[in-house]
Amino acid sequence: MDLLVLIAKAADVCLKPWSHAVVAVDPSAPAEIDDLNVRIECRDGDGVRWSERDLDLEIYRSGQEINLMLSWTEQPERPMLWHGRHPVWMDGTSGQRTSAPQDAAPLEALGRRLRSLLPHD
Repeated sequence: MDLLVLIAKAADVCLKPWSHAVVAVDPSAPAEIDDLNVRIECRDGDGVRWSERDLDLEIYRSGQEINLMLSWTEQPERPMLWHGRHPVWMDGTSGQRTSAPQDAAPLEALGRRLRSLLPHD
C-alpha cells in the first residue's frame, strides 16, 4: 500500500473523529522513507476542511535511526513532537524541550503508529 495512504489511515485512527489526506509539501520530491515531508490535511465528517488542524510531518534518517517530527501547520507556536526511540516535545518557537501539551496523547499515539510502519534496524 502507498506510504501516503498508510499515513492518512494512521491519522484517521489516532485523531478521531477527523478524516485525513496526505499531500507532499514538494510534489516533485519522491516519497521516500528516508526523507519525507508531507502535510496531513484534516476534514470533518461532512468533508469540510479544517486547515487549522493540519499537521506537518517530516520523516528523516539520522544515522541508522528513522525519526519523525509532527508540528501544527498553522499554529507554529504550539509544541511540536519529535519522535525517535521515544517522544520528545519541543517548543514550537525556540525548539527547546518542553512539557507535553494537554492534548498530547493523540499526537503521541500517531507518532508511535507511524514509527511502527517504518523500517527499523
